[in-house]
Amino acid sequence: MFSESAALRRIAPSATIGISAKARAMKAAGRDIIALSAGEPDFDTPDNIKEAAIKAIRDGKTKYTDPDGIPQLKQAIVDKFARENGLTYKTSQVHVAPGGKPVIYNALVATVNPGDEVIVPAPYWVSYPDMVMLAGGTPVSLLTSDADGFKIQPDALEAAITPRTKWIILNSPSNPSGAAYTRADLRALADVLLRHPQVWILTDDMYEHLIFDDFEFTTIAQVEPLLYDRTLTMNGVSKAYAMTGWRIGYTAGPEPLIKAMGKMISQTTSNPCSISQWAAVEALSGTQEFIKPNAKLFQARRDLVVSMLNQANGLHCPTPEGAFYVYPSARGCIGKTAPTGTVIKTDEDFAGELLEAEGVAVVHGAAFGLSPFFRISYATSNAELEDACSRIQRFCKTLR
Repeated sequence: MFSESAALRRIAPSATIGISAKARAMKAAGRDIIALSAGEPDFDTPDNIKEAAIKAIRDGKTKYTDPDGIPQLKQAIVDKFARENGLTYKTSQVHVAPGGKPVIYNALVATVNPGDEVIVPAPYWVSYPDMVMLAGGTPVSLLTSDADGFKIQPDALEAAITPRTKWIILNSPSNPSGAAYTRADLRALADVLLRHPQVWILTDDMYEHLIFDDFEFTTIAQVEPLLYDRTLTMNGVSKAYAMTGWRIGYTAGPEPLIKAMGKMISQTTSNPCSISQWAAVEALSGTQEFIKPNAKLFQARRDLVVSMLNQANGLHCPTPEGAFYVYPSARGCIGKTAPTGTVIKTDEDFAGELLEAEGVAVVHGAAFGLSPFFRISYATSNAELEDACSRIQRFCKTLR
């Protein structure tokens, strides 16, 4: 008889993937569905990157590689960190994995023991706490507020750190809120972390290039060099280069940690796809000219969505600094009754009734650890966003 392991019972399926799958199923059944639940750019992968992959296939670069990345990609990553972030690494300090998730998971499993705590600011990407639990650690949710721009405050960080704290995960710009930390924000957090030398920092910079309104991106090892030796700076090609399906994430950090992560990947996924690695070399080393125009398009979509949601009864939508998400509050809808007679008690109720009534799929805030909010991904066309936001406005008008 099948029986799940204790480790598997500690976690839940990804809410974002689950809602996207439900939306696809409803659409396949004939419903008119607009899915704003998936976190991937709607742009196609640039042609130069595709051509690099095709060339790799034709050149026979289809065999096993080193478990944690080909030397050429590691060098491209070293060059990227120097060029864009002012961070100096050797190739022996670089780890490549089949996506950002395996990078984070490899780091946690390689370092976390039972009883170790990992601080996860909420709202958080849905996978962070579950990966901590799979690694045997304890996720500690550090709540933020929309009043503070969904950014952790130094005094709250200080209060959350205990002798058992092993890691803090920082994500800027954030999935799901789009909030991004300024240099001053990171300086204040670094001052706290300098007082706690047992705490390592994992900074998830996956949305680095999707920033708006002249926001200047910085990462914490760049802001405070004294944290360099206990910071793992993670990134990937998925978002900026529209390569979600290619599955390449990368990171750089202290050599002993990178070596431990290499041991992990050698016994789990082994190497990332060889073809995707050569495509990533071109992504990081080739033309970057499309990045800023794409960010401008996302900024226009953000402005459209924020404006329309703030015209919906009971909703309040802050303006995020980056990524391609908004995280509006549904406080004004809680306690109201939907046309079905269902009383909306939670953000999950709100999202469920919205999907059934208007065919708009969003992700409820509880999945990200902070209610009563919901996440919208605006990585789709302006026409679809206008339609979806009009439906949300119409739904909110029906609540009594």
